[in-house]
Formats: sequence, C-alpha cells, structure tokens
Amino acid sequence: MEEKITNKGVSRRNFLAGAALAGVAAAGAGLAGCAPAGNSAKGAASKGAAAAETDAPAWLGVEPEVAESDIKKTEETDFLIIGAGTAGMCAAGTAADLGMKFILAEKNDKVTETREYLGIVNSKAAVAQGGEVDGMKLLNELTRYASGKCNQDVIKMWIDESAELFDWIDPLMQAAGKQAVVDMPPAHATGGTDYMLPVLQHMYLTPYSDPMRNDVLLSHVQEKSADSVRWGYDLVKLVHEEGKVSGAIFNTSEGYVQVNAKNTLLATGGYPANPTMMKALQPAAVGCCTASSFNPADTGTGLKAGLWAGGVKDPDPAPMIFDRGAVEVGVDCGYIGKGDEAAFPGTIYQENIGSQPFMKVNRNGVRFANESTPYDTLCFQAAQQPGGVWCSIFDANAPEDIIRFSTIGCSAFANQMMAAGMPLEEFVATSRDAGYLKKADTIEELADKLGFEGESKKAFLEQVERYNQQFDAQADDDYGKEAYRLSAIRTAPFYGLWFGGTLLTTIDGLRINSECQVLDEKGAAIEGLYAAGDVSGSFFSGNYPEYIVGVASGRSSTQGRHVARKLGGDL
Repeated sequence: MEEKITNKGVSRRNFLAGAALAGVAAAGAGLAGCAPAGNSAKGAASKGAAAAETDAPAWLGVEPEVAESDIKKTEETDFLIIGAGTAGMCAAGTAADLGMKFILAEKNDKVTETREYLGIVNSKAAVAQGGEVDGMKLLNELTRYASGKCNQDVIKMWIDESAELFDWIDPLMQAAGKQAVVDMPPAHATGGTDYMLPVLQHMYLTPYSDPMRNDVLLSHVQEKSADSVRWGYDLVKLVHEEGKVSGAIFNTSEGYVQVNAKNTLLATGGYPANPTMMKALQPAAVGCCTASSFNPADTGTGLKAGLWAGGVKDPDPAPMIFDRGAVEVGVDCGYIGKGDEAAFPGTIYQENIGSQPFMKVNRNGVRFANESTPYDTLCFQAAQQPGGVWCSIFDANAPEDIIRFSTIGCSAFANQMMAAGMPLEEFVATSRDAGYLKKADTIEELADKLGFEGESKKAFLEQVERYNQQFDAQADDDYGKEAYRLSAIRTAPFYGLWFGGTLLTTIDGLRINSECQVLDEKGAAIEGLYAAGDVSGSFFSGNYPEYIVGVASGRSSTQGRHVARKLGGDL
C-alpha cells in the first residue's frame, strides 16, 4: 500500500522502495524545488558564495539575508548535523555512541531512508563466503568509471573504513530483528565487456518492513541523546565568514533559529527535486528520463548553502538513473511544465523488468544499443533516439529468460521473483493495470498496440525476425550482447512496454577531501564545514557505477560515521 508523500514526513518506503520492487505509481514525484528560476550557469557551478549577484548562476541565486533581529532562538552545540538521511543518521548514531554534544537538524518530521543496502568492502561476512575484494583494483575501477574526475583518497577512505561501519551497524540491525545477507554476484562478464563485479552489497532481509535502518539508528540516537534531534528545521543558510563555518540558520515553526556549532556536517542529499538546477546542471539526465524516484525533499538547499559559504562543486554532472520509467505509447522523455513546477510525465517510477536485457527498439522499430549494459548507459543511448524512449519486447518465456539473464543489483529482484514462481503479469501488475503494458497473440497485433505503423511497423517486424535469428545463432552481430542474454520472441502471448529513465538522485556535490572537509576554490579546507553523502562530491563523475553494487549508500554511511569519529576523537 502506498503512503502519501508530503514535503514534511516524507515516506521513504514509497519513493525508493521501488528500487527493489517491480513497479509502483509515484505519488508526488517531481515536486517543485525551491531554487530561483533561470538559465544555466556557464560553468559558474564551481564558484563559491563570494560571487556578486550579477555573477551568481540563476540556479544558485544569492545567499539569503537574515537580520539578527529576526532570529527567534539561538542554540549552541559542538557538532551540527544537517539532514537525517543515510549519511546524517550514521553520523548521529556515532556521535551518540561517543557521547558528543550534537544536534541533528532535519527539515521533515521524521527520518528519511534511501534503501536497506550497503556497499561494504571486505566485511567479515563477505570474506568468510569467499567474497574478498582487491581494494586497489576497486579503487582504480571507480576511477575509470569517473574518467579520473574524482579524488582517489576520498574513495579510498570508503574502501578502508566501510567494513568497520558494518561491524558497528549490523549488531544494531540484528537487535531489531533484521538479518543481513551478502549479495554474491554471478561470476560472468556483464554488459558485453569485462566489468568488475566485486562482492559489496550487504542487504537486510525483509528490507521494506519496519523497522528500517534509519528507524533503528533514530531509536539508538534517542536512547543515548534524547534531546539532540530537531524536526522541522529547514536549512536557510550556513553561518560563515571567510574560510570558516560556525553553524547554520533554519526556518522552523518558531521562526528563524540559529544553531552555533564548532563543526557542521551537511548531509542534505542531492538536488534531483529541483527542476531549475537539473535543467541547468544535468540537461542530459533530464533528456533521458520519463519518471522520478527521488526524495522530494532533495532540492539542493545544502549544496547551495555550501557554495554560498565558499565551497566549490564537481564541475561535471553525475546522475543516478535507472532504466525503469514505464510510460504509455507516445510519451516523450523530459519535463512537462515550466520552472519549479516542471515534472516528469511518468507515474510509474520503478518497473523492474525495464532493467532486463530483452530486445529494445526505438520508435523506428529497430534496435539501437547493447541492452546488457549499466542502467544509465541504455538511457543515454536512447536519448539520441526519437522521443528519448525505447520499447522492451518479450514473450511468454520471459520468466525463464529472466532467470537465465542473471542480472545483478536491484534488477536481480526480477530473477528472484521468477525463480520463486511469481506469474509474469503479476510482476508487471503496475504497468499492466495502468494500461501501459501491451499484450497480443501475434507480433503484428503487438506492433499495432505499441504504435508502430507504416515503415516503422515493417522495420519492427523485420527486427523481431532478425533478433530471433541471432538467438538461434547465439551471436549478436549488431551490438555484441552476450549470448546468454539473447532471447527468442516466438511464443505467444507477446508483450511490449515503453520506457524512459527514472531519476533517483544526483551524486555530484561539494568537493571534499578524505576527511570529508569541504574545499574552497583553492583546494583548502573550509574550517568547521564537512559534507557527506549525495551533497558531497569528489567520488563520482558522469554516471553511477552500477556494477559497484551498493556503493552510493555504502559511501554515504561510511562518510557520515567517519566525520563523527574524527570529531569525537575515535580516529
């Protein structure tokens, strides 16, 4: 059952639980952001807050001014954590353990959660199962994904400390009745090339039942530091002077509240819910998505506050996009509406079968890429096709095909459900009930239902025949897809479903060093300011490395814990 999304009290189960579910209608996806409307920034994304009003990019705007007389209350603390998500809750839980004086400030009225997965390098559990990872090979694989546009020391901190994070958090989860399992990927090449498939993902059984990981951490924090949590604290700006941050100002139900702190951690997430920022900074991502799966509270406020305080951001975009935004025939990728009211057209944000490497065609009825690649690769390939969308084609043998495909990560949910005997149409019930899934007794009838006509219908029918021949020959001589991920399209009923990408989040943020200190334009650390999770940068560039499964949640959690341990004298 879905829960209603509101800007306060965001339900974490309905906006991202679908990462493992077959498909859910998004309630409130693409909610408006708060950035001022305007055009792109001509590279000014890397400038700090010292920029004058005329120099500030339109999406960044000018730092708000709050008169001292408007501050209704002032609080004092040693450690201010802004954001109660993946990174912030690990920071708060660690701070509570260390007996630190801290305040956790969250704009919503409850904790938020991204997922119950963690990318952990060489945990005791993984090593015991033969899942030892070569840390240096992994470091260089992530660097390759980012085309070198990363800080290897930032990545290495996650590699070196994530196992300790798991040692800390796993007993808390077990005490709450949540058992972790190590996701052991199959030993095969993926995506037509030899991608590294390290053993990283640790996931908790019954991942979307209470309590979730952040619920567990909240209970832990409240048990040890009951008066440290502030709900409804919406960040306005950081308190800063040249090269130093000493707290933040929040908009609350009481009015403006200033929290003075010796050290401040931004853990506010990315900016996927801010259409103005997305259009300015990530036009390619906008152009390949039909749906959204992000936290509606992730409007980029923390990123902007960090820039106003003198930080710089990664110059290149890094979106996290999954190939699961199911839509009706004729829907194009991209926003509908203007300014902060813009939203993606799709209402189904995670139709899991979209990630299965079935034959995919464009509106001309022909294949255009290797379908067995990382999620966003297919999306960006499709962005060069008419409307930016593609159609996935499969037949009654799809359950057996999916099991043979043996995909990894959250797309493997399909493998698990088919192996458990779930009927195919139950697995895609969301798109079926919405009328998006097309079903026919013949390929010709399916072509008509999918909107192919004239030359495109002729091309589609020829493409199906060619694909069947490639399956028989066990060789894809068009795009080099692995033979075991080819499938025949011969057994009625036949199915087709149009897709675009689903935007989950952004992972280009404030540049940091290995201690998670925010850096200025000269590469110097800003005193008293840290960033962790999606508001931070220096880790990814251009893409989310899908085959490094669970890395985003793992690095966010590890970074949050690292900052608290450093400030609490535990490192």
